Amino acid sequence: MKRIINGKMYNTATATLVGEHQYLNFNDVDYESEELYLKKTGEWFLYGEGGPFSKYGEQCGSNNWCDGEVIKPLTKEAARKWLENHDCTDAYIEYFGEPEE
Repeated sequence: MKRIINGKMYNTATATLVGEHQYLNFNDVDYESEELYLKKTGEWFLYGEGGPFSKYGEQCGSNNWCDGEVIKPLTKEAARKWLENHDCTDAYIEYFGEPEE
């Protein structure tokens, strides 16, 4: 998926996949899948998709909701927190260093 946001291109095909997390499975109407990416320019972004009843669901009629997907630019700090909150320990250490004990 690729999107232009504020005049900048965000493309999952050309960026580096750093971490991923899935909630439930793809057969559920409220499934969610998120992937954290790093662009060659050092910018972070999140690609998210989900079922009709997930936070990514999109209205596709007056009373209907469909699967949806989004790209959201993130700050470096937000990307660090995403990795921490989703137990991506190896990726966290690789991109942000090993934290103190």
